[in-house]
Amino acid sequence: MNMKKKRRSFEAGHFRKFLLIVDESQEADCALYYAASRIQRSSGSLVMLYMIVPQEFQHWINVRQQQVEEETTKAKALFRMLRRKLNLAGFEDVASEDVIREGAKGEEIRKLIDEDEDIAVLVLGASTDPAGPGPLVASLAAGTAVASFPIPVTIVPGTLDLEDIQALA
Repeated sequence: MNMKKKRRSFEAGHFRKFLLIVDESQEADCALYYAASRIQRSSGSLVMLYMIVPQEFQHWINVRQQQVEEETTKAKALFRMLRRKLNLAGFEDVASEDVIREGAKGEEIRKLIDEDEDIAVLVLGASTDPAGPGPLVASLAAGTAVASFPIPVTIVPGTLDLEDIQALA
């Protein structure tokens, strides 16, 4: 049985962290701005998580190693771009940390939350695609996963612009 760790984000020496799963989608930008707005209004910091999902067909170690190196380079560039977006939108005072994980998204997100007792909110952007809100949002919002999730999940509609987000956050 998986025991939930107590969140310590409001105890002395700790502070609340908002976890954001990053990629290059428009909905990730909406989630980024929402989290930054919440942090500006109520304090805290941002943890940006980039997931390297292993390819299924990796018979050679060099193929896997090359994929990890390429994805790590891509992640670092994405973190820089997201920080520039935050600065341009007036969120230059929002502290952030970058995390790169390799593995299954759901498992690695839960592991990171378990490891960092200050992570208090997961912020996700919902896709505007007619096919659905995106696989991560769908998996967390449906079934039993959401009932046993260790922290609140905030889902930000991908259709909101920065002004709308700032009015809501």
